[in-house]
This record gives sequence, C-alpha cells and structure tokens, in this order.
Amino acid sequence: MAEVDETLKRIQAHKGVIATMVINAEGIPIRTTLDNSTTVQYAGLLCQLTMKARSTVRDIDPQNDLTFLRIRSKKHEIMVAPDKEYLLIVIQNPCE
Repeated sequence: MAEVDETLKRIQAHKGVIATMVINAEGIPIRTTLDNSTTVQYAGLLCQLTMKARSTVRDIDPQNDLTFLRIRSKKHEIMVAPDKEYLLIVIQNPCE
C-alpha cells in the first residue's frame, strides 16, 4: 500500500493534475482526491466507458486489449489506465 500511495502522490504532484482516483472493477472508488459526489459520478461513468472501449477493441481484434484511454475536452483531460482489478483515473487541466 505504501508503494501505491507514493505513486499516487507522484502523479498528483505533476503540473496540471486536478485529481486522481483508483476504482475497483465494480466501479467503487477506493482512493480519491475529489469529494464524494464528484468521485461517484466520475467512477460510475468512466467505468462504463472503459468497459465499452475494451469491448470495442476486443470486437475489432479478439487478440487485443485496451491498455489506456485518453479523453480530452475543452476543460479537462481524463486519462484512464485499466487493469484487471482496478482503474487508475487522472484528471488534469490540458492547458497546463
């Protein structure tokens, strides 16, 4: 757990990073730097989107898998690193 905490602190220290989240496969937040309601909203929606993206990648090529998902909007850039049991989500300001 100390290694996970250290990694999250290092990510959070990068310029422009607004928030970091770790959620489990069911979409339940485990660690977050956001308030509860915002975390639940992001976790639920990004878990669904990640599963959809993973399914799309596998439909195109069954030998392939989703390794990273990056979404950029006018306000934020959301990066999702999916794993078997967890999702690491980083939200940052794209202008910084």
